[in-house]
Amino acid sequence: MPTPTAATQLLRTRIGKICVAIIGSTAAEMIEKANAVVKETSFLEFRLDYLEKPLTALPKLKQFFADNSAATGIATCRRAPNGGKFKGPLAAEMEVLIKAASSGFHIVDLELESAEVLKKGEFQKLRDTGVGLIISHHDFNSTKDLDKVYERIAPFQPDFIKIVPTAKSLSDNVTLMRFMERMNDNANIIGICMGEAGLISRVLGLRAGSAFTFAAATQGEETGPGQIAARTLIETYRVDQVDAATKVYGVAGNPVRSSLSPIMMNTAFRRETVNAVYLALQATKVSDLMKLVQEIPIQGLSVTMPHKQEIMSYLANTDPLSAKIGACNTVLRAQDGKLYGFNTDVAGIVGPLEKRMSLRGAKVLVLGAGGAARAAVFGLRDKGAEVFILNRTPETAQKLARQSGSKSIKKDAVAKSAFDVVINATPVGMAGQKGAQLLDAKDLNTRLVFDLVYNPLETPLIRLARQKGIPFITGVEMFVQQGARQFEIWTGKPAPEEEMLRVVIHALRQQAEAAATSAEPAPAAAKSSATTKATAATKTTTATKATSAKRKKAS
Repeated sequence: MPTPTAATQLLRTRIGKICVAIIGSTAAEMIEKANAVVKETSFLEFRLDYLEKPLTALPKLKQFFADNSAATGIATCRRAPNGGKFKGPLAAEMEVLIKAASSGFHIVDLELESAEVLKKGEFQKLRDTGVGLIISHHDFNSTKDLDKVYERIAPFQPDFIKIVPTAKSLSDNVTLMRFMERMNDNANIIGICMGEAGLISRVLGLRAGSAFTFAAATQGEETGPGQIAARTLIETYRVDQVDAATKVYGVAGNPVRSSLSPIMMNTAFRRETVNAVYLALQATKVSDLMKLVQEIPIQGLSVTMPHKQEIMSYLANTDPLSAKIGACNTVLRAQDGKLYGFNTDVAGIVGPLEKRMSLRGAKVLVLGAGGAARAAVFGLRDKGAEVFILNRTPETAQKLARQSGSKSIKKDAVAKSAFDVVINATPVGMAGQKGAQLLDAKDLNTRLVFDLVYNPLETPLIRLARQKGIPFITGVEMFVQQGARQFEIWTGKPAPEEEMLRVVIHALRQQAEAAATSAEPAPAAAKSSATTKATAATKTTTATKATSAKRKKAS
């Protein structure tokens, strides 16, 4: 790659580490969004291919740049065959990009496939404008040989080379970042993995050497699979502060899209001035996860469904509780580099219950037989409770019952029984999860309901308990408690529990309000739903603060 020109070097003094993509169906809509974004982030990409007639929008965009002289703009008009929305021919795309160069834009993005079929004279017309040039390649299916892609782009001598594969596995991020590190002498490479599993590259890519990264203006306006909203990238992930010394942690499971662990844990790191970042790791296979853990390397994991049991075989050792339960939800990389497992689920389940009742002799029904259920069952048995297990697969319930000294129970026997507590330790009711409830209204003969699912705030089971006038504990209380213990294991510092609780409740309320706004019928239902969730949140907040105060007093 040749030495950067003076123009390229000048460009680099203008751009930031995050470029925010602006979309809209009209120029006016784009400018309205850009005016909102430019106050915080002056580096913008205008996706001209989202417009029906991009050329007619250029005069208005030229005025935007005249009014915002500090803004730096990328013009992108990606054609449909290459993943964009522009349906015109290559000649029409080139006309848009060339005219964008004289309309205030500082950089244009031309996809590799278009560059390769352009005649030399046509390509030179674009270069003669003096505008900065990105040659980009997007692979929407996989992560292949990135060096070969680089070799195809390099002869065009662009100001920036943008290589964007799709992460089908967590380890695909490693492939991209290793490529970026090999290219670390070239400050003009932009590397990002698309897809849910590609989040790691969007947060850690800058550390690996990416010139900058892309973000959506707001959630719901993503221009690529897995793109993150700019505010989330800056506030939650603190991407502009991630450096070589930043320790990496994450929540690993399938799915993790709705997990609030990242916002909770990153808030705790920021509050306690820990140089660390916490990521959502969409892990379909534990073997893939462990490759990422070793390569990054990752310092600690929150392990969630369905990997709490399988992760055990990859650990050097575990605490006695995890060994007894056969499930681990917390992994720590110790100073010797080995991975050790802990279980903080038990404290998160037993603690909230003991504040409300004596568990010795209590009759408890546990729904499920996975990792969370195992923590509940063994934790309750250790406290002297009589435990019954109901699971869709009876054989799994029977095996857990034998291991723990509990009893399995059939669905038709539940309605004829009375319990002190019913605990849902399945993912049923979780945001994004489909599946029928294990219990009907007639089955809920209990003094207390505890749903370990925390998102949404009001699950179908909690709603059922409310309708029947049964006291309940939401999963938020368990979620914050187990997360606080994880933070302490990883950092050795007391967890800022009240702050962790605050951000989780705030995020859940925002989600509930958004869902209520989009629901029909609107006003009355939305108000009722929001009130219900606020009430549940208040109960949870009070209970968790009481636990926090009790712990501080004890210590």
